[in-house]
Amino acid sequence: MSSLPLSHDCLPADADVLSLGEVAARLGVSTNRVRTLIRDHHLLALSRAGEPVVPALFLDDEGIAKHVNGIVEVLFDGGYSRDEAMRWLFTEIDDLGLYPAAALHTHAAREVVRRAQAAAF
Repeated sequence: MSSLPLSHDCLPADADVLSLGEVAARLGVSTNRVRTLIRDHHLLALSRAGEPVVPALFLDDEGIAKHVNGIVEVLFDGGYSRDEAMRWLFTEIDDLGLYPAAALHTHAAREVVRRAQAAAF
């Protein structure tokens, strides 16, 4: 577990998280595959009470939410650390009234990706 790149628990209190086992079950893969997704930055995870967890907003009914990988890549390419990226994804955008991670599940997803590009550079 220590080799997993985990962010500090900087999520809002109302943000739901999933254990690696729950993520694996939802994706239909092994927990080792989930660990690989985290190591390869296809998912971001954080440490909560000493255990790795993934924000539930990073998943949808079909698997990893459509824009999660892209927005994480944009933020990392723009120089954001894991912690900074996680904080950005869970800081409410005033005019949208949503966290960027939540907005990825709405019609505002492309706007959030554009804002990530602007924020990262």
